Amino acid sequence: MESLSKNKIKWIRSLRLKKNRDTEDLFIIEGEKMVLELIDLWPENVAFICTTNPKLSIKSLSYVTDEKTMKEISSLTTPNKLLAVVKKPISSKKKEASFIVVLDDIQDPGNMGTILRTCDWFNVDKIVCSKNTVDIFNTKVIQSSMGSIFRIPVEYCNLSTYLELTTLPIYGALLEGDNIYKQKLEREGILIMGNEGNGVSEEIQSYITKTIHIPRFGGAESLNVSIATGVILSEFCRNN
Repeated sequence: MESLSKNKIKWIRSLRLKKNRDTEDLFIIEGEKMVLELIDLWPENVAFICTTNPKLSIKSLSYVTDEKTMKEISSLTTPNKLLAVVKKPISSKKKEASFIVVLDDIQDPGNMGTILRTCDWFNVDKIVCSKNTVDIFNTKVIQSSMGSIFRIPVEYCNLSTYLELTTLPIYGALLEGDNIYKQKLEREGILIMGNEGNGVSEEIQSYITKTIHIPRFGGAESLNVSIATGVILSEFCRNN
């Protein structure tokens, strides 16, 4: 194993910024569980590994470092023993998509990661994001996804163009939609979830063929979008 140079440390830290991740086509994954899962599923995507364990046996190019340096390159409050620099993209080899979640300008990395994890749980085929949705290679997104980023294909595109071309039914989560618990939902179609503060934009609402809504039983003003996604996907899967 090699040691990390100061320039290498600085370069790894630079990948915290989206513009640098895009330029380099690289991103960072941290944590023993996720890095080992990455090596198992996508070994060809591993650029190199940084570790504080010199005895670690990994075939990928590895750098050994101490805890102080790991803190420098890590974006976590408590750094892990393993950090991987990874080649983009990671794409899951799934069949043609017929159960799709569309995200219209989701901004919070924690929400995005949780939605990835939730879609993985309910076996969603693909996630399609607006170009203004938070970057899935953001470190907080990756950590929140708990490895689901390896299994769910994600693409960014112009949503209007994408929705114009689909032949699938399009469901939209709106406050004025029909009670979700009184609908017969088929596990074939597109579910649109909107921005945390503004919901689904008016432009994208025009493509919705069926509006749905989770009724409120208590006093909370609203539901977190990642939780709402889980509730709705559960209903799609319950009778299918």
